[in-house]
Amino acid sequence: MAIKRVSVIGAGQMGGGIAQVCAQAGFDVVLVDTTEEFLQKGLGRISANLDRAVSKGKMSEEEKAAVLGRIRPTVHLEEAAKDPDIVIEAIIENMSVKQDVFRRLDELCPPHTVLASNTSSLPITEIAAVTKRPEKVIGMHFMNPVPVMKLVEIIRGLATSDEVFQVVEQMAKDLGKVPVEVNDFPGFVSNRVLMPMINEAIYTVYEGVATPEAVDQVMKLGMNHPMGPLQLADFIGLDTCLYIMEILHEGFGDSKYRPCPLLRKYVKAGWLGRKTGRGFYVYDQ
Repeated sequence: MAIKRVSVIGAGQMGGGIAQVCAQAGFDVVLVDTTEEFLQKGLGRISANLDRAVSKGKMSEEEKAAVLGRIRPTVHLEEAAKDPDIVIEAIIENMSVKQDVFRRLDELCPPHTVLASNTSSLPITEIAAVTKRPEKVIGMHFMNPVPVMKLVEIIRGLATSDEVFQVVEQMAKDLGKVPVEVNDFPGFVSNRVLMPMINEAIYTVYEGVATPEAVDQVMKLGMNHPMGPLQLADFIGLDTCLYIMEILHEGFGDSKYRPCPLLRKYVKAGWLGRKTGRGFYVYDQ
C-alpha cells in the first residue's frame, strides 16, 4: 500500500504544520476543522511559513502556490473521510474527544485507510479500541514546529500491524522526517523524558533555588540546550505541560511524575505561556 491521499484533522499549529509538510512532499491533502475561522487561521499560518521559505530563497512563488493548491480545506469530516489513504488526527489532547473522532472516522473511511494520531502522550491502544480496525491505528507524533523539526515518533498500538507500521514509517521518510519506533507507554519517549525535566525546573523556581532566567541559563550554557526548560514550557503551553504530567502521573502511578504546585497555580491563573502573553516570562502580544 502506498500513501497518496492524506487527510488531516485539526488546522491548529500542529495540524496545519502536518498539512504543510504533506503538501510540500507532493501529497494531496484535505484539511478539516470545525469552523471556517479555524481553517482560515490554519491556512494563514501555512502561507506565512511558505512566505518565509520564499524570502530565504528556499522556494519559488510558483512552488508556494503549488503547495497551497494541494491543500483542500473543509469543515465536513465526511469529506475528509471520503477516500484518504491515511488520516492524521491533530486535535486537543483529550482521550474522549479523540475516541469520538476515531469512532466516526472508522465508520466513514474506506476499509484500507490508516488512522493515525499525533497525540503526544495518550495511549494508542486505547484510541484504537473504539474502532473495528485496531491493526490500522498508529501513533504519528510530530514535533513542534512541524516544518522544522525532523523527528516523528511512530508508536505501535497493541494491535498495529507490521505492514501499517512500515507504510507510516516510509511516509515519514517521504516527508523528509526521521521516524523512530516507540512502544505504547504514557508519554512515549519524548515527553516521558522532557516533561519531568521541565517539571523539575519548575520545582527549582517554586522552592526558591533560582529564578526562571537563572534556571534557563544553567541549562543553555551548562548543558548546551538550545532553549531553557522554562522558556520551552512557555512555548509548549503550561496547560499542555500540566496535562501531560497528569497523564504520566496517572499512567505510571509514580510520585516522581507529580505536577509541581506552581505549574498548577499558573495554569489556574491563565498564565499559559506565549499564547496568553504570560507564563514564566512576559511576552508582548
